[in-house]
Amino acid sequence: MWEVTVDKDKCTGCEECVGNCPAGVLELVDGKSEPVNINDCLGCETCVEVCPEDAITVSED
Repeated sequence: MWEVTVDKDKCTGCEECVGNCPAGVLELVDGKSEPVNINDCLGCETCVEVCPEDAITVSED
């Protein structure tokens, strides 16, 4: 299982992670990225790679 964490102070709501996550883990909630389908995370770290603000971390739970 994977844990996806979004630093809300760094997130600008650009939706890069939302649009690029192959498992649909992230959604925009109140203008910020939010991991909503966490059990679907593949651990691929695509969200980490595309985030221009370095606001996302993925770790093994």
